[in-house]
Amino acid sequence: MPLYAYRCPEGRDFEIQAPMGQIREAVPCPDCGQPAARKFTAPHLSRSSSSAYKLIESSARSASEPAVVTSPGAASGAPRGGGITHNPLHRKLPRPD
Repeated sequence: MPLYAYRCPEGRDFEIQAPMGQIREAVPCPDCGQPAARKFTAPHLSRSSSSAYKLIESSARSASEPAVVTSPGAASGAPRGGGITHNPLHRKLPRPD
């Protein structure tokens, strides 16, 4: 179901999730009860999955806040040089020095 944005006369913004055929141009504000007019906003169009967004966000975050490691990955029990991935999204991830 789509999300619709509203703004009450006192300047509070809120969103309502409703079917397209049942949406109204004005609804009562949940805080003050006054009629709130519908706002026009940009649609949220996404074709990516949530896992792709998590990867993008983690790689962007690691650029400015890199994870601190105290030792090489041998302590984790993973075989060294093993676990090579061929996923093209993994090329964007930071690499250990």
